[in-house]
Amino acid sequence: MKKLTAILLSLLMVLTMAGCSQPAPEDDKFVVGICQLVQHPALDAATNGFKDALKEALGDKVSFLDGNGAGDPATCTVICNGFVTDGVDLIMANATPALQAAASATSTIPVLGTSISSYGVALDIENFTDVTGINVSGTSDLAPLDKQAQMFLDLLPQAKTIGLLYCSGEPNSLFQVGIVKDYLEAHGLTVKLFSFSSSADVALVTTQACGECDALYIPTDNTAANCADLIGGIILNNNIPVIAGEEGICSGCGIATLTIDYYQLGFQTGKMAAQILKGEAVPASMPVQYFDNPTFKFNKALCEKFGVTVPDGYVELN
Repeated sequence: MKKLTAILLSLLMVLTMAGCSQPAPEDDKFVVGICQLVQHPALDAATNGFKDALKEALGDKVSFLDGNGAGDPATCTVICNGFVTDGVDLIMANATPALQAAASATSTIPVLGTSISSYGVALDIENFTDVTGINVSGTSDLAPLDKQAQMFLDLLPQAKTIGLLYCSGEPNSLFQVGIVKDYLEAHGLTVKLFSFSSSADVALVTTQACGECDALYIPTDNTAANCADLIGGIILNNNIPVIAGEEGICSGCGIATLTIDYYQLGFQTGKMAAQILKGEAVPASMPVQYFDNPTFKFNKALCEKFGVTVPDGYVELN
């Protein structure tokens, strides 16, 4: 009996050790947490593209936990901390405050951002060269800001004082505004800055800007995007045209934009996520990717309202 017991214990140990050394089964499933700052068309499109790319690459091996910050960075922090507690395999952070929340929540779980204008600004990395060196990478929605600024000279040559309207709580908005300001001033235009801290003071600040300026610029700004229709009503009442940083804002209140395709940007991010989950890449050494072919688009109704002649090469917004 003792001999039989010893044999059985030996077999059990062998089986246990074999189980510990076996590779993960091929049908392992992945859970991806998505933290989106707020719902508006651009961010929604990026999230949809991200999911489609991952489902195309991994099929039913991937599932998603969706979190929406409702425009509140503190809520993004709660969401991302929850993802860490849940032990998700990857976090996708849609918009700058969401990325900052995810990067603060974990230094080990892979984090991919999308709809981020500048990772150097968002992560406070000096002399950023598109590789973070940490568990973060992703895609940028930054369109060529000099070409956006040039649109004032091309479409609104009569405008001499330009107001830059943005949310002071979004560091990437301030980054964009700084570059556009320098370009416009270098071309002899007067520039005034108008910032709102939240959606609560958008109407007041926009009204003030309309009273002091000939035209407005709104960067890729999530608060502005969420209030685009409100801004549109104010600029129409004051007869002040807007150049927008992306097509969602342009649809609500702009005459024209140089914009990226947010669905394709999200899809691009999803392809990066598939590489990470398959073990083919790590965020620390993955360069941030950019959208290669931004498109000039125009809002036909508002261009007609403001008497703007659109040059060749612009595409009408849907």
